[in-house]
Amino acid sequence: MENKLKLEVITPYGEVISEEVDEVYAPGVEGDFGVLPGHFPFMTAIKIGVLTYKKGNETYYAFVNRGYAEVLNDRVLILVGSAEKAEEIDVERAMAAKARAEERLRKAAEGATDIDFARAQAALERATIRIQIATKLIPK
Repeated sequence: MENKLKLEVITPYGEVISEEVDEVYAPGVEGDFGVLPGHFPFMTAIKIGVLTYKKGNETYYAFVNRGYAEVLNDRVLILVGSAEKAEEIDVERAMAAKARAEERLRKAAEGATDIDFARAQAALERATIRIQIATKLIPK
């Protein structure tokens, strides 16, 4: 595995990605970060966003929810609440989730007190990023 990284993305539901890659770019809470083989070890929190990884000349995308990353010189371990490879994202489901979240936020703005605003915002962010990944980042 010389000059390669072992990328593992794990959720409570199982392993989503386990591959040897050349580069990894992830959404850290203190800013996005990139990792190449031989990187200095560190740990950080992951925010909702796009995980990008490269194998040769190919670039791959995945949605990641909040969690943590452990970076070692030859391994990137990402533990998140949920994750989906770009090609596995159900766009219709994401659009329905976005509509539900927007409706909850609209009700909250109108004064509804039974709406968890932070939860609705997070749902909107997750849905929006899933839609962006599935419709814009993937070559058709």
